[in-house]
Amino acid sequence: MASEDLAGHLLNQYTRQNSYSAISLDFEPDVDYQFVENLEERYKCGHCHLVLHNPHQTGCGHRFCQHCIISLKELNTVPTCPVDKEIIKLEEVFKDNCCKREVLNLQVFCRNSPACDAKTSLGRYQDHLQQCLFESIQCINEGCCENVLQKDLKEHLDLQCNYRKKLCQYCNQPIILINLKVHEKTDCPYYPLICPHGCKQIILTKEVESHVSVCPEMEIDCPYKLYGCPTKIKRGKLSEHENISLREHMLWILDKNSKLEDQISDLYKNLEYKELKIQQLADTVKKCEKEFRQFTQLYGKNSNLLASTQTLAIHVDKSACLETQVKQLVQMSNQQQSKFDLRSLLETIENIKQKVAFLESFEQRLVFLEDLSNQHDVHLGMHRAQLNKNEERFKLLEGTSYNGKLIWKIVDYKIKKKEAMEGHTVSIFSQPFYTSRCGYRLCARAYLNGDGSGKGTHVSLYFVVMRGEFDSLLLWPFKQKVTLMLLDQSGKKNHIVETFKAIPNSNSFKRPEGEMNIASGCPRFVAHTVLENARNAYIKDDTFFLKVVVDLTDLEEL
Repeated sequence: MASEDLAGHLLNQYTRQNSYSAISLDFEPDVDYQFVENLEERYKCGHCHLVLHNPHQTGCGHRFCQHCIISLKELNTVPTCPVDKEIIKLEEVFKDNCCKREVLNLQVFCRNSPACDAKTSLGRYQDHLQQCLFESIQCINEGCCENVLQKDLKEHLDLQCNYRKKLCQYCNQPIILINLKVHEKTDCPYYPLICPHGCKQIILTKEVESHVSVCPEMEIDCPYKLYGCPTKIKRGKLSEHENISLREHMLWILDKNSKLEDQISDLYKNLEYKELKIQQLADTVKKCEKEFRQFTQLYGKNSNLLASTQTLAIHVDKSACLETQVKQLVQMSNQQQSKFDLRSLLETIENIKQKVAFLESFEQRLVFLEDLSNQHDVHLGMHRAQLNKNEERFKLLEGTSYNGKLIWKIVDYKIKKKEAMEGHTVSIFSQPFYTSRCGYRLCARAYLNGDGSGKGTHVSLYFVVMRGEFDSLLLWPFKQKVTLMLLDQSGKKNHIVETFKAIPNSNSFKRPEGEMNIASGCPRFVAHTVLENARNAYIKDDTFFLKVVVDLTDLEEL
């Protein structure tokens, strides 16, 4: 028989022999508890020798923990008692509820002693740790791995934790403290900056791009760049530059035109000089031709005539080359004269002068309208923020109860449970409710993946006393009976109900010094297997309802 079969067989035996309900209290096994009195041998397991957890008695009269009985079967094919070596007969094993009650009532010291001097029963040990001020717990802020004492948790969350959320002083958004500086410098659209271009104006981060188009210190090209001006000027000095340099640019263009005319004049003079030289060369050529004919007649008589002929041929080649150069210079002169025709340029300058005068007349009007528009934007932003606050407040007031009863609708259960399992949103809070118009301010807190002894297996539900507007007029500590309910949606009213009365000396029910007190309630309110069972009707359309009822008996109304 496998160990699972043994466990199932034992479970059936327990059901037959113990028909009454067992005590709902429990404790963590395999923990070295410090008992007020020495632990008697009859409360120790015969196998692991620790305090009995869910004790079971065999036919030979010895007691063992439930998990030890099962482990004995895994060690041996035929389970034997480790005390007297007798064979353990499964049909003779039964759950010893009497011994279990005695074990659960044993008094133990808190594991945080001597700082905590509390004594509690073993069955209430886990509940005590939930409220022990000296219990070390991990900070509940996401990302913070620091462990602090429960009594210091509030101070840590309010003042010390680097992962607590703090409102950005500029955009009023809640930001994790460790990321606040980075948020202000990189993400906050309302963070004030000094203009990066040097105008010393304070602007918001979101306005940097739009400010570039109006910044007086931003360098831009001269409007006359098209006509050759290479100057870059600051936008704030543009009109001054235009007023001062308009005449200068016109003089510069005219001066350039004058220089071109001088260059053309020099070209004409050079051409005239070269034409004169060409004419002289032509005359020389004619003279040489005449002499050549005379020399030809005398060639037979004088051997030096050949050298003279060669010299003449060289002069003829030079003359042809000079004639070609003159033609090229005349052509270049004609091109330069057409290129520097300035009539169209002067017409463009006149048009620009008219447009500049027209734009200057509207400059002051545009500045006035921009200031007026900025003022309207600021007022609209203020009104929009106030409307959002009013809308949130109206929604909260519409759903607020003043009769000590809360119906809490929790939607998207699967998504929220997954977020709790992954550690993103461990717990959720209900909307506040009141015992009367001027009564106690209360709320509920749920851990969908469990808390403490119910972590991973149960939904934990707690009752929270919050700081209210009329606390100075109310009686403290809070002493009323509280009922927590999971509502059945089938109409059969098969609700799951837990009731407890406020403990006057508990910090959970004193007058709140912070926003809210430490929560108090049921860490194992309802098991996941019960809540999510399709045969039950606690969840419909991924939604379930929780109800909290405060007994108003003997509660004086203001």
